[in-house]
Amino acid sequence: MTIDTSMTWLIALYIFMLAAFTGYEVISRVPSILHTPLMSGSNFIHGIVVVGALHALLNATTPFAQVVGFLGVALGAANAAGGYVVTDRMLAMFKSGGSRKN
Repeated sequence: MTIDTSMTWLIALYIFMLAAFTGYEVISRVPSILHTPLMSGSNFIHGIVVVGALHALLNATTPFAQVVGFLGVALGAANAAGGYVVTDRMLAMFKSGGSRKN
């Protein structure tokens, strides 16, 4: 059985919409006090995104694909770095009063 290109695109769109809906439902049910630790603890996912964007960038054959790959690497790296900054600030809240930096 072969699947033509239009069907593959439709399946990919369906999976994307299902993942977006599921992600929204899961994140919306997380209490706000747990949201920051949960998101900062998932920084490894941003690292995987950067690796995927690097793969796309290094295998790009057109200028458009190179631009998209570069943007993916830049935005993924900024997201990962921001996650570590948030984690550092969150952990600083739990340090004793004398060793807290402002």
